[in-house]
Amino acid sequence: MSQEKIVVKGARTHNLKNVTVEIPRGKMVVFTGLSGSGKSSLAFDTIFAEGQRKYVESLSAYARQFLRQMQKPDVDEISGLSPAISIDQKSRSNNPRSTVATITEIYDYLRVLYARIGHPHCPTCGREVRKLSNEEILAKLLAMMDTASPSSGKKLTKGVSTAKIRISAPMVVGRKGEYYQLLYDMLNKG
Repeated sequence: MSQEKIVVKGARTHNLKNVTVEIPRGKMVVFTGLSGSGKSSLAFDTIFAEGQRKYVESLSAYARQFLRQMQKPDVDEISGLSPAISIDQKSRSNNPRSTVATITEIYDYLRVLYARIGHPHCPTCGREVRKLSNEEILAKLLAMMDTASPSSGKKLTKGVSTAKIRISAPMVVGRKGEYYQLLYDMLNKG
C-alpha cells in the first residue's frame, strides 16, 4: 500500500457530523479541540475501529471465531489504512520509562525480529559489523599493522617480533566472588 495519506469521508460516528479529512502517512498527527468535539470519536471509534475490522476480516474463518467482531463505524469511506495499534488515553502504566512498544506489549516481538533480521552497524564509521573467524581477525590485525608503520617505507609485519598487540577479553563473567589469585596468575604469565 503506497498511498501517502489516510482519507476519511463522511464520518458520523457518535457526535461527528459528516467529517471528511485527509491525514498524511508517516507523520506525527495530533487531533486537538474542546472536550466533546469528536477527537476520540474520529481517532479511536472511526479510524482505529475500521483498521482493526479490516484486519480481522483478512484472517481465516478459524482465527476470526476467537476474536470479537467489531462493528463497522458510521462512515462513507476510509482509504489508505494499515493494521493499527491503539493505546488507551488513560493508560494504566505509571512507569515513566514506558514506551509505545512496552505498553502495547510489542516490544519483545520487535527485539526478536530485529535480532533475527537486523544487521548491526558501527556507530562511528557506519560499516556493517559481522562475525569474523580467527584467521580473518589475524589478517585484519596484520593489515592494520602494515598501514600503521612508524617509518615511511617499512612494513611492521616484516619485523613482527618487535610489534606488540594487546587482546583483551573477560575472564570472569556472571560469577560472584573475588578473583585475586586469577589476576596474579595472569600477571605472572605476562
